[in-house]
Amino acid sequence: MNQVNDLIVRQLSKELKLGTKQIEATIALIDEGNTIPFIARYRKEATGGISDEVLRDFDDRLKYLRNLQARKEEVIRIIEEQGKLTDDLKADIESATVLQKVEDLYRPYKQKKSTRASKAIEKGLEPLADIIWAEDFLDGDFESVATTYIDEEKGLETVEQVIQGAMDIVAERISDSPDYRAFIREANLRHGVIESVAVDAEEQTVYEMYYDFNEGVSKIANHRVLALNRGEKEKKLKVKLISPDADLVEEIKKRQIMDTRALTTHYLEAAIEDAYKRLIAPSIEREVRNHLSERAEEEAIKVFGKNTKALLLVPPVKDVRVLAIDPSYRTGCKLAVLDETGKLLEYATIYPNAPQNKVKESKAVLTKLIKKYNTQIIPIGNGTASRETEQLVAELIQELDMEVYYTIVSEAGASVYSASKLATEEYPDIDVSIRGAISIGRRLQDPLAELVKIDPKHIGVGQYQHDVNQKKLEEQLGNVVEDCVNSVGVDLNTATPSLLAYVAGITSTIAKNIVAYRDENGKFNSRKELIKVKRLGEKVFEQCAGFLRIADGKNPLDNTAVHPEAYSDTEKLLTLLGYDLKALEKNALMDIDLRIGQFAGLDREKGLRELSNRLEIGLPTLKDIVEELKKPGRDPRDEMPKPFFRSDVLKMEDLSEGMILTGTVRNVVDFGAFVDIGVKQDGLVHISELADRFVKNPMDVVSVGDTVSVKIKGIDLNRGKIALTMRNISEN
Repeated sequence: MNQVNDLIVRQLSKELKLGTKQIEATIALIDEGNTIPFIARYRKEATGGISDEVLRDFDDRLKYLRNLQARKEEVIRIIEEQGKLTDDLKADIESATVLQKVEDLYRPYKQKKSTRASKAIEKGLEPLADIIWAEDFLDGDFESVATTYIDEEKGLETVEQVIQGAMDIVAERISDSPDYRAFIREANLRHGVIESVAVDAEEQTVYEMYYDFNEGVSKIANHRVLALNRGEKEKKLKVKLISPDADLVEEIKKRQIMDTRALTTHYLEAAIEDAYKRLIAPSIEREVRNHLSERAEEEAIKVFGKNTKALLLVPPVKDVRVLAIDPSYRTGCKLAVLDETGKLLEYATIYPNAPQNKVKESKAVLTKLIKKYNTQIIPIGNGTASRETEQLVAELIQELDMEVYYTIVSEAGASVYSASKLATEEYPDIDVSIRGAISIGRRLQDPLAELVKIDPKHIGVGQYQHDVNQKKLEEQLGNVVEDCVNSVGVDLNTATPSLLAYVAGITSTIAKNIVAYRDENGKFNSRKELIKVKRLGEKVFEQCAGFLRIADGKNPLDNTAVHPEAYSDTEKLLTLLGYDLKALEKNALMDIDLRIGQFAGLDREKGLRELSNRLEIGLPTLKDIVEELKKPGRDPRDEMPKPFFRSDVLKMEDLSEGMILTGTVRNVVDFGAFVDIGVKQDGLVHISELADRFVKNPMDVVSVGDTVSVKIKGIDLNRGKIALTMRNISEN
């Protein structure tokens, strides 16, 4: 087992470019049941400061390599039980670094369903197949030898049937060859072409660009693969792999046929051709298509995760009252006024859009609510009727003698939340349609706290989320949410069970128990009090404590990311620097770097090393503690770009070529990105205009929700089209 662990350590070291000791320590931490956020934040000395993103990859690869090892052991055991395991075969299996290689080696020994070859073997034709395979039949009449196998009781009535059965056995041997499969698979990955045609060329669909399409397997973009898969699934496209078949068959013949003088050579050639066409080609096509799909899905899931992370870490808009609008046509726009804490103050419905078109009445309602509650920001959902509603709000703002702004907020998943059990518990007496407006408002006030209430796959923005592996998608997005929640920290006295459940080590049951304890006993005054919560033991406390904050607790360190296990060292540090905990409460440690430097001739880095030695704590941990002491209760999201607020909507006629504007990315497609620049029509940044470099995939540059600077490249008033560029834009 130690040898196995050594192999895994070496493989991880090679792939992730990490030291052996780092890897061994990290594996030990994972095996002890520590969570990734906890390891990333509080075990930097052991891991060498590996980030949470790298740790996620590390964990995934560790699981894969362990599963690979388990599969190797199982395959070796099965082949050995058959009495067919050789030293060379065992060595090949043990040295395999990917699961596909193990399965290729196992294929000849795998229990198969009834095949033409297995039936021929049952009829006793294997010796005849051996003659064809061996290529040593140089004299005599092979057909005469085949005649001796005729047996009507076995269904072998003619010499042709006998020889065909022998060739079926040879064909399966060719098909089962790991070497042949490997080189054919590689040849298709390098030189194969994916081709698609329309099922009905006359039908207009979103897949028209793929009606007569072909692209090399090695070049095809991931989003095209997913589009082709969806089109095929919806029966709008026929997709197939065009393979260099003739060249591959000839290559197999060249490798397999050693003696062309053999009287059985033409049978061997025919068996090779049959093996390729009937057995190998269909199987390899499935494998190549699966390979492309898995690669595309993996990338789509990563992009989805990145977009979700960006959405979750949008800075909260604090200490403002908002008038949230969930726009619609026929059923009206739902309004919800929320105070600075997100508490619902009032709600209403207006009908400014078709078919009612009650613009004047709607403006009156909005004006009344704005003035009554002194609301400063109007978040508008980006769904149906968003444009028309935005126009209404912009006009109203121009008419008001007040400082009011609006912004567009993604409403993805708002309807899912509105109808959820959680929303019903939060707002039992509020209509489901109003809950959507509340969710939109709260997404602006605290995106993270609100969005964790929704299944992650409904809140991110990414194409094909319903086409990818749902289990992998949920796992990836769950990890993203967990990392975001723990990087920000959670207020122990205000957090909902939905938010608490993403804190390291806390399950949904424990999250509910925390809230139940809080409801029964009042707010927490100390992190230590968590131990009193039902089912929250020492291990869970260790994992979660550092990520939970208490703003006005007994110990000011409880409002920082300093872990309780380091409180004693932190207090010693404060004493050495001439502070006490009261200074932390007053946020009076702004000269801490200067005091640290005084320990080593005003050199801060040397001072940190000196303090690390004196306190006998690791330098990475010490640096983290110092950063927390500088800004107790800090929110890392405050360093992120703020949401973009507007007060008016431009008209197409207001635009001119060369004008530089700030906009928000609304949609990312394979040919570019659509950007909202404040006019009714989104402008298009073509893929070639996204950056001052070659861009293969627009999602490498922008994500939905990004705030970007764009320059107007062209305007077509008649067609309502705006061409934008993000290239060569001056910083000024």
